[in-house]
Amino acid sequence: MSTTDLICVGESFEDLIFAGLDRLPRLGEELRTKSFMRTFGGGATITAIAAARLGVNTRIVSALAEGACARLRKEGVHVTNLRKRDELHAITAALSTPKDRAFATFDGVNTILGPRINAALAKVQARVVHAAMCPRDIPPLVEVLRGLRARGVLVSLDFGYDLNLAKDKNLPLLIAAADFLLVNEDEARLYSKRRSLAQAESFWKEHARNTVIKLGENGSRWISPRAIIEEAAPRVRPIDTTGAGDAFNAGFLAGWLSGLIPRRALRLGNTVGARSTQAVGGLDGLPRLEEL
Repeated sequence: MSTTDLICVGESFEDLIFAGLDRLPRLGEELRTKSFMRTFGGGATITAIAAARLGVNTRIVSALAEGACARLRKEGVHVTNLRKRDELHAITAALSTPKDRAFATFDGVNTILGPRINAALAKVQARVVHAAMCPRDIPPLVEVLRGLRARGVLVSLDFGYDLNLAKDKNLPLLIAAADFLLVNEDEARLYSKRRSLAQAESFWKEHARNTVIKLGENGSRWISPRAIIEEAAPRVRPIDTTGAGDAFNAGFLAGWLSGLIPRRALRLGNTVGARSTQAVGGLDGLPRLEEL
């Protein structure tokens, strides 16, 4: 596998998106919408395509449906598909309002993907490896991530919101294995076990190398032991927020790879994240470099 600027690794999904809802349904209630999209998503997929559109030499390592492979290659992303021919890919149904989302997911091959990801990562050559996944078995992944960092690869993690991960005794090992943790406000509080954002920021400043907290319409903050830097988000009227955090990740990492100062890397992440909300689904709203 040749050297790549950015390798995105993690779980991928076929996305069935029911958008245009004014609100999420109550238990037992059926809502109807005229806005539906069948597409592909997951953090690794969205971040990979967003980064490729920004001119970053990008590879994805995941278990992918054939349609997803075709879309990724069309976008200029190099593909390493870990799914075997007879295995079922993951599917997510998303209910989306302009400001909120709810999901139901069939995991498929993703439930057994961990060892394959670890084996693939042990061989990669890249400037940055971005893992968009919640690991089911932390110690083996941590060993691989430590090996990457020992080879000079920067490690970025976005493990989403997972209550079981927050209780895992090995979570501190995962945090220590990352150069960048990319989390939203709820995740920042969950994994720090703090009630307020201010308390969470104090925790991350002490316990992580670099933490970037995504605050949606309120922008983002880069927290390190040395400083806290924040940048406002552009004002937009969102259509669908699916994948906005993953789009931010691509913009931020593209900025870092380009040598931007922290504030400008945050600004690029905010801009890409905001632009991604202007279309239904996690892919169609992603901007190209020449559009920024």
